[in-house]
Amino acid sequence: MYDLTGFQRDLLYVIAGLDEPHGLAIKDELEDYYEKEIHHGRLYPNLDTLVEKGLVEKGQRDRRTNYYTLTRRGQREIDARQEWESQYVDI
Repeated sequence: MYDLTGFQRDLLYVIAGLDEPHGLAIKDELEDYYEKEIHHGRLYPNLDTLVEKGLVEKGQRDRRTNYYTLTRRGQREIDARQEWESQYVDI
């Protein structure tokens, strides 16, 4: 996960926390967190990067709507990141 941007890590966490979210649901969650608009030109290329890296799978609900889920590798990366963080931050 060291090679991901902070935005890409946030995308992984949001996808992990929702049940097969579609792009707009992910966008809404991140806009709430960042307190500013997330443009499609930022969101979807970063989602595609996560798919290409094998961290996220993209499925299709209908012709217009895709959904996203973590792969096993994506979950392992989140688990490893949380373990690494816990060395430095006592939660």
